[in-house]
Amino acid sequence: MTPLLFLVLLFGSVPIALVLALTALWYIYDSGNLVLYDSYAQQIFSGVENYGLLAIPLFILTGELMNEGGMTQRLVHAARVFVGGFRGGLAYINLLANMFMAAIIGSAASQIAVMSRAMVPAMTKEGYDPGFSAATTAAGGLLAPVIPPSMLFVIYGVLAQLPIGDLFIAGIIPGLILAGTFFVVVALIGLAKDFPKGEWMTLPEAARALRNALPAFLIPIAIVGGILFGIATPTESAAVASLIAFAVGWLFYREITPRDLGQLFVRTATNSSLVIFMIAAANVFGWVVVYEELPQKLAAFISTVTSDPFTFLLIVNLCLLFVGMLIDGIAALILITPILLPIAMNTYNIDPFQFGVVISLNLVLGLLTPPVGVGLYIASAMSGVRPFTIFAALWPFLLAVTVVLILLSYFPILSTALI
Repeated sequence: MTPLLFLVLLFGSVPIALVLALTALWYIYDSGNLVLYDSYAQQIFSGVENYGLLAIPLFILTGELMNEGGMTQRLVHAARVFVGGFRGGLAYINLLANMFMAAIIGSAASQIAVMSRAMVPAMTKEGYDPGFSAATTAAGGLLAPVIPPSMLFVIYGVLAQLPIGDLFIAGIIPGLILAGTFFVVVALIGLAKDFPKGEWMTLPEAARALRNALPAFLIPIAIVGGILFGIATPTESAAVASLIAFAVGWLFYREITPRDLGQLFVRTATNSSLVIFMIAAANVFGWVVVYEELPQKLAAFISTVTSDPFTFLLIVNLCLLFVGMLIDGIAALILITPILLPIAMNTYNIDPFQFGVVISLNLVLGLLTPPVGVGLYIASAMSGVRPFTIFAALWPFLLAVTVVLILLSYFPILSTALI
């Protein structure tokens, strides 16, 4: 009865946090072991009693301050210095700016929204196909789950009880590989469609663009540098980054004032509470899953299918691709980590950092794939291009992500080399 209730709630458009919490409640009732009710509230509270979760509202706040403080546009302009003169230069600028933003925002959905407003009109104005412009911007959002800081890595680190800083480091090489494949995709499409040739900035223009963006570059340096060199934890780096973002936007760019903070704090609190409540509900659901020995039963079944770790990861990738099409990436990560991670580690001896990188990248694909495809609708709403038109132009990027996923699944060194 409990699995049936879970499926009915899940496909009945009930918020995933309530699905997890109500399913756990019903399981206790259905099992007849009512003494478990005494531990229910404690399990919910212990799910959010984690210092690492403080990084979530701080990274969200940093992104809000970046958008309001004028740093996004300056980073885009700085990207033009490096790649603006190539054929299809604006498409490269789009991807490079997405790399900069991925090192700051950490959320694919937020990044797609911000960059769609900034880049799609500019690319369309210079003669690029609107569908390709929106697709390139949406694909750039896929860099957010692997280039640190990543919201999915923070959540996975909490669920898997892994150092979040090490997870961030594990995502650096995969993020660079993914960005490189996207650049190759743009180059090949540019040759086929004869993209307009860009123009290199003059030396004074380039120097001015880099000088204007220099304060904004302090933010990813503070986040990634602080973690890489062991100066600060991810949470402390996020706090420092939000302070720098406010100081730069207020004192240097003068596009934000202390009066704006109230509205930013409200938006940050609203978005953060949704994620943190899901994590609390997931903890009590994971408690039920462990109590029922579901990972052990699933592991016994899968081990009859294959004993090869790579084949197991391919099966997981295929299953998660369908899961990500139906459920939000964060919700899916919260749902499947307690079930699949013990199997990956104990049965197949898969490194938890490799597993985290693979499933995080896989699940965020659901942002851009129907029927849910939240990222598609965000890009469509911000650019005015129909979702189907975007998806039709998106398939080369999705193919590139598939290739990268296979590489990450086969070569664990790509995720663990820097740790």
